[in-house]
Amino acid sequence: MANPAIASVVKEWGFSGPLLTASDAGFDAARRVWNGMVDRQPALIAQCRTPQDVQAAIRLARKEGLPISIRGGGHNITGAAVCQDGLMIDLSLMKGIQVDPAAREAIAEPGVLWGEFDAATQTHRLATTGGQVSHTGIAGLTLGGGLGYLMGKHGAVCDNVLSLDVVTAEGERLTASADQNTDLFWAMRGAGANFGIVTSFRYKLHPLDQVLGGMLLYPRERASELIAFHSEYLKGTPDELDTTIGFLNSPEGVPMVAIIAVYAGDMAEGERVLQPLRRFGPPVADLIQPMPYTAVQSMVDDGLPVGDRYYWKSNFVSELTPGLAQVLENGANAMPSPLSMILLFEIKGQIRRVPKDAMAFDHREPHFEMSILTHWKNASADDENIAWARQVWTEAQPFVMQCSYANHMTADEGIERTRAAYGAEKFEKLRTLKAKYDPQNLFRLNHNIPPR
Repeated sequence: MANPAIASVVKEWGFSGPLLTASDAGFDAARRVWNGMVDRQPALIAQCRTPQDVQAAIRLARKEGLPISIRGGGHNITGAAVCQDGLMIDLSLMKGIQVDPAAREAIAEPGVLWGEFDAATQTHRLATTGGQVSHTGIAGLTLGGGLGYLMGKHGAVCDNVLSLDVVTAEGERLTASADQNTDLFWAMRGAGANFGIVTSFRYKLHPLDQVLGGMLLYPRERASELIAFHSEYLKGTPDELDTTIGFLNSPEGVPMVAIIAVYAGDMAEGERVLQPLRRFGPPVADLIQPMPYTAVQSMVDDGLPVGDRYYWKSNFVSELTPGLAQVLENGANAMPSPLSMILLFEIKGQIRRVPKDAMAFDHREPHFEMSILTHWKNASADDENIAWARQVWTEAQPFVMQCSYANHMTADEGIERTRAAYGAEKFEKLRTLKAKYDPQNLFRLNHNIPPR
């Protein structure tokens, strides 16, 4: 990037944030993201402080013909936040949060992480569905849909979005909501990375104080029995209860199968609802207890540290069959890295009641989402860990749905998997809207929806 081009941003368009090249202090830190496998070097990093900065960065990219990437929290598995030899638009300095407890709403900027957002809303005993790792950014999770512990009671993250302030590919500032630019609002909730850069999110909040949450741990050899029991137990359980099955290893490396349970409602009723689950086995360890919502949201943080190496394969699942349980147990027993996990996220309640045509986010009918989350430390082990995830995923295919969740897709998945994330009909509608809002496909370093 030539210095005159950088200077033009500052002088002509009033860019107020830091502009970093490879020779600047802070450049390497700014280009590092959660997934340590990502090691790309942008030509320039524009660290935005205001929506006007975002507009200026887009104008620069268009003027210079640069590819752009967009960083919010930097937690996406693909590392799409960082481009090679292009312009990285870094929103991580945009940290504003405003909570209106009377209206039960919050406005947050795109650099906010879920831990920061939850801390601000919990000051008023309010919350909305958010990520299950506190160092996940609000932006990427929301724009891709957003699964979380409160989705049974309050829907997906995108179901709780009231409006979005967006900078388009033309550098225009728009508000997308149920009343303004409604087609853009439809598209942004589920496929948002393709349509613009959000400079603020307005969320609906819900009353929430303590939750009853934690983990039940069992020996790995009881996995099939536990999954069969869990499938029956879930029938008729209330929306307040969210569960996740996890194949994992203890810190000492002991193979385990776990159930993470979060009950967001009356504590006494939660104790009653969870009693049959806690009796089963019995578990090796029962870690369920009343705790702040912020504690639940950071419960698995230590198991997914920033900078380690990650690879992910996923599908939605309609039923936890014995065949799938056996495939996943066998796969877990063959993990090359003891840090890896296989997770089955329960999907029920309010997230399934929202009409499918309400927004781009799709696939509300499944009962679970399967994520094969490979996690290791050293580059020398890349091949064996990636091969393991692909093998388990392949063996699981006869037992899963052929559709996917955009936020859990890896960088090596092509357009057919992107189409599967939205369904064929919605994908074609999104292509038409892409042609309207981004005909040159400026926002293409993502699970791309090409303009029609």
